[in-house]
Amino acid sequence: MDLHTAANAVTSVDGTDLGDLLDELRGIHVGIDLILDGLRHIAHDRHTIDRTQTLCAALAGTDCDVITAIAHLVARLADPDTNPALRTLPLDQQKAARLAGEQTAYALTDPDLHQHASETAAAIDGT
Repeated sequence: MDLHTAANAVTSVDGTDLGDLLDELRGIHVGIDLILDGLRHIAHDRHTIDRTQTLCAALAGTDCDVITAIAHLVARLADPDTNPALRTLPLDQQKAARLAGEQTAYALTDPDLHQHASETAAAIDGT
């Protein structure tokens, strides 16, 4: 892959793993489409070194990041107390969904999951 582009332009994500994933997820829900638009915008925007470091941390490198927010949203969606659509399921299935959502949140908030993005941000920051 050529790292040098005309006028030092930011390369497109089209035809990359990220671009393909953004395309594949489109259309599930307007909220996800907005998230995808945000991710595409971040990928195509021109950043400073400081902003790049901050974005790496904010996306996945702290206990207050996008991955953590998604973890809590999954738990919320899987809980019949906060998602009325699940209240029509049999009680055992409601409990299983709630437990699976809690386990998802636990896994996605594990500090080890965030360590690599944190180290990426630190490497950019020079610390």
